[in-house]
Amino acid sequence: MSIDVGNIVEGKVTGITNFGAFVELDGGETGLVHISEVADTYVKEVSNYLSEGETVKVKVISIDDDGKIGLSIKQLSKDKKKAKFTKAPKKSFDDMMSDFMKESKERQQDLQQNLENKTGR
Repeated sequence: MSIDVGNIVEGKVTGITNFGAFVELDGGETGLVHISEVADTYVKEVSNYLSEGETVKVKVISIDDDGKIGLSIKQLSKDKKKAKFTKAPKKSFDDMMSDFMKESKERQQDLQQNLENKTGR
């Protein structure tokens, strides 16, 4: 299988450093998951997220002229989130607006009643 930018592939973590993790891909090629591409949150220690020998799915994000392969785990979760938010809403806009107006009116009535109870009206 050829490795191209944008591919999602599986590999085995072969080494962890303070700047990322090396992942061996099918075909024996090795790529680097930079520390900034490990997770959506701040990563202080790569070893808190990955361990040697672990099999991971990664996205190929770059291949430079020297053949160095840049990988990302973080971008896989972003792709999933993107897909989640691009789905069409189950309700029509009018239905959602109607629900919002109803909830808003109920909240205003509750607030008004609480205010009246506090002031003794």
